[in-house]
Amino acid sequence: MSGICGVVVRPGKCSAGLPHRVDAMSAASRHGGRAPSAWCDESNGVAMARVHRVGGTPSSPQRSPCGRYVLCLDGTLYTRGALQREFATSVGATEDDATLLLRSIAARGLQRTLTQCDGDFALAVWDRQEQVLWLARDRVGARPLYYGWCQGDLLFGMGLASLHGYPGFQAPINRDALPLLLRFGYIPAPHSIQQGIFKVAAGCVVRLTPAMRAAGAQAHGVHAGGRRYWDAREDIRTAIDERAHMPVSSDDALERLEMLLHQAVARRTPGGGGAAAFLSGGTDSSIVTAVLQSQSTLPVDTFTVGFDDPRHDEADWADQVAARLGTRHTRHILRRGEAASLVEALPDIWCEPFADASQVPTLLASMLVADRHRVVMTGDGGDELFHGHGAYQRAICNAAWNARVPTAVRSLLRRWPAADPERARLGGWPAVRSELGADSVEAHYLLRVSRWRDPARVVLHAREPSTVFTDRARWLGAGDPADRVQYLDFLMDLGNGILTKVDRAGAAHGLQTRSPLLDPAVARFAWSLPGNLTFAGGEHKWILKQLLSRHLPERLVYRPKKGFGPPVAAWLAGPLFPWANALLDEQRLHREGFFDAAKVARIWTDFCAGRRKWHTHLWPILMFQAWLERHRQAIAEA
Repeated sequence: MSGICGVVVRPGKCSAGLPHRVDAMSAASRHGGRAPSAWCDESNGVAMARVHRVGGTPSSPQRSPCGRYVLCLDGTLYTRGALQREFATSVGATEDDATLLLRSIAARGLQRTLTQCDGDFALAVWDRQEQVLWLARDRVGARPLYYGWCQGDLLFGMGLASLHGYPGFQAPINRDALPLLLRFGYIPAPHSIQQGIFKVAAGCVVRLTPAMRAAGAQAHGVHAGGRRYWDAREDIRTAIDERAHMPVSSDDALERLEMLLHQAVARRTPGGGGAAAFLSGGTDSSIVTAVLQSQSTLPVDTFTVGFDDPRHDEADWADQVAARLGTRHTRHILRRGEAASLVEALPDIWCEPFADASQVPTLLASMLVADRHRVVMTGDGGDELFHGHGAYQRAICNAAWNARVPTAVRSLLRRWPAADPERARLGGWPAVRSELGADSVEAHYLLRVSRWRDPARVVLHAREPSTVFTDRARWLGAGDPADRVQYLDFLMDLGNGILTKVDRAGAAHGLQTRSPLLDPAVARFAWSLPGNLTFAGGEHKWILKQLLSRHLPERLVYRPKKGFGPPVAAWLAGPLFPWANALLDEQRLHREGFFDAAKVARIWTDFCAGRRKWHTHLWPILMFQAWLERHRQAIAEA
């Protein structure tokens, strides 16, 4: 595990014992990592620490040569050449990332520096002259960063665990965050599960002045999440405009994509090699593995986790891909009996409730990789950039069908909503009614990604916050419907969901996860492609599959996709039943007071009676219940 954490004591408060406080924060998030390197200025009530990843290179918070700035950094820069050329002390000198960043910050400020940076990172900068704390995350959200107030002190850390370690920390549950968890399976930035605690949004920087720190959490709402230093929407709009004026042939596109992927993988491979790869056998992980192997003279280590349920298992496909590419492959079949022990660890590893059930096999795969490597490549981003989700096309088709229904009919349905929107998941008339009530492709896609269709009905005393799905001012407003739904996924699901899953699982075992398909040059190229190169003849990710066909036979490229979803319904009905039954006990839910206990109990009863589709509704509640049980000492009464 690694990370950064720190505290800025409220004005006028005694700073005695500050080093011990920040040490308690870092100890709470260490999970076996090395002892932290800390910097402390007790006269100004500021302390920061960096906990080192197991096997990682120690790096303390650093001061700029001018003495004005102190930087605490976790992560890696991939495009550092421009900074190296501009700020290296001498020709040929190799400066570390923190040193280069500090010199750039001192010369032109943090905002301009960040626009030049691509990497996976979270950072904190203390401006000693202005007494301002800056917090920032990488463009896509590969690394987390939380911040908030405790007894007037401002805390920050890469997980809630470090904030929980601050002496005296307690904060109530943020009830408004619970509908977001139930709908998406995660709580998107800037929200968090506890009141007064926020997350820095991907591609954003938060500036916390003395006045803002003194005003506290209640006055911070309009600033929550930070200000963008990089805006995906502007890049996508520019790429769409270029697409219209610069037609590209499929052959040229393939050559360009291959070159960009080779560069992206090379930038993310540690010096001397040594990177492994997650290999599911699907398009994205296979193309990343193929490129990684092509750059190595030795067999690359690849890892896959399968399931003992053939309806969910893709391990055989991964075996065949690995054999064809010549990797050294490790395969592990996750048996039903193993699930319980892994699930017990989830509330500690995901520091706030997180409910993508593929977190379980991802955690196991990370453990397998970490026995041999400290860096692993993933195929994350391929779906969101190259039209990979079947749900995209379903939303587009349903929106087109809906547009032919008379407006009066759709308006009538919106005025009289369904008595139980959750029944739409079971199909039939409730599903048709739900689709007819959607008035845009964005609304149709929201139906596709929602576990609970109206989660505020089951969470007591909560109001679901707006997101990019519901705030029309934040929609893409350009391109075709496919561009618009992919943009939603890129902005929401990547940093808040997918990358949260792989980063936490990897960090728990001292592992760095890197995603070449999310390289900025690859992303900009993907956005510039016309739709007939990403979705053609009913084939999703057409251009990626064309490129993969250069490495694999067609039978391994063009095949049905199962994904990485585990057999959760079978687990809940089998080895996880006692655990789930205890957490979903109706009297317990009523006593805790967060959910409509009777409604949850009815769904659990229906599930136990054989209506297995309800596992998607139950898993987010179970993840919250398990988290609540584990972290009660850090939760205050509202």
